[in-house]
Amino acid sequence: MQRLKVSNNKRFLMKENGESFFWLGDTAWELFHKLTKEDAKFYFENRSTLEFNVVQAVLLAEDCGLEKENAYGRVPLLQNEAGIFDPGMPDTSGSYSYWEHVDYLIDLAETYEMYVALLPTWGDKFNQMTGKGPVIFSSENAYQYGKWLGNRYVGKNNIIWVLGGDRELSKSRHFRIIQEMARGIREIIGENQLMTFHPKGGVSSSYHLHEEDWLDFNMIQSSHGDGPRTNYRNVQEDFYLQPIKPTIDSEPCYEDHPRGFQGERGYFDQADVRQAAYYAVFSGSFGHTYGHNSIWAMVSNLDNVPVSSPMNNYFIMSWKQGLNRPGAWQMRHLKHLMESFDFTKSSPKQNLIASNYSGANYLVALEGENCAFIYSPNGLRMNVSVEEFSTEKIRAKWFNPRNGEYLLIDGDISLPSHLFVPPTSGRGEDWVLVMEKIK
Repeated sequence: MQRLKVSNNKRFLMKENGESFFWLGDTAWELFHKLTKEDAKFYFENRSTLEFNVVQAVLLAEDCGLEKENAYGRVPLLQNEAGIFDPGMPDTSGSYSYWEHVDYLIDLAETYEMYVALLPTWGDKFNQMTGKGPVIFSSENAYQYGKWLGNRYVGKNNIIWVLGGDRELSKSRHFRIIQEMARGIREIIGENQLMTFHPKGGVSSSYHLHEEDWLDFNMIQSSHGDGPRTNYRNVQEDFYLQPIKPTIDSEPCYEDHPRGFQGERGYFDQADVRQAAYYAVFSGSFGHTYGHNSIWAMVSNLDNVPVSSPMNNYFIMSWKQGLNRPGAWQMRHLKHLMESFDFTKSSPKQNLIASNYSGANYLVALEGENCAFIYSPNGLRMNVSVEEFSTEKIRAKWFNPRNGEYLLIDGDISLPSHLFVPPTSGRGEDWVLVMEKIK
């Protein structure tokens, strides 16, 4: 596999041979911790079929990842004299250690041409907040752990380092831990692998770390709160920062996740995850990460969850059932659309929209070299400033995010503005207007 690097215009990622790279990620935080070899192969085969090319996974996992054994009865760290799991003491003893299983899965991902966005730890291990913890990191052992990881995976072309893990840097010690972990990894890998930071919900890594030299691109967690999707704001804010760095929403609302973490409010569906994806990419993101609520946690058995348990309506299916949910299948249509032109020359252009809506109906616009796109999440009419795109003759068509098909728009396009009416409208009837200059 080709290593990834930041593109020359600092907006996108590209392969080291110069090929463009559209990140289509999947969220599998508990991959290393919970899956057997056979289950991991089943997972990667499915995700490869759906054309995902990045998987996000955690080494020291959220779900009791220090003390709960993996599928082969192994834990990642040894305990020190004080009885604390020590990041400076990875457990590589015996046959098929935890880390040999990680090695196997990273190699397996490579056979499916998938990159691994690798989190050294979930954030509760350095800033517990409301998580399970325990806090085990100091700036000293974070450096040691980072250096050890760097040495172990320096030769892997399909690794992207992701520090953080859903926690904020609220104290100076948290900054020191992350900085030292980054320093330890960088001392070994140099510039050969990319590095970023996964923040808490609702913000971007740019909030604290945009100007850090080790941060190659920004990562957003737009989160799972109820209400209309507004991740276009996070992406647009990052897009206009200096120095210029690529940005991506790596944790939008998950399909089948309770809205606002409350099952009684219902669950995010295919329309929600599509809206988050098109909002992000048309606002300047270099790709997008999809997530399913049962897959990130690799939930396998719900039979033993009591009806009275708060978890009873949090996970509503197994991870294998979640693999083929409609939103996951539809993500590749966005990838195909972006790869149909040179998206590395595209940028957000909201002034294509003569009059916009608010809330859940908000429109977003993207312009390429000889093309432009406007996304309507509910198929409402678009009043478009056509002359902002071209004063010459253009061709227009509709792109259906649900099936990837196009419908040609007949008739002349009027200047200076034109009212476009999508083929259908209503909840889940999203459409993309595609305009192309006729050469």
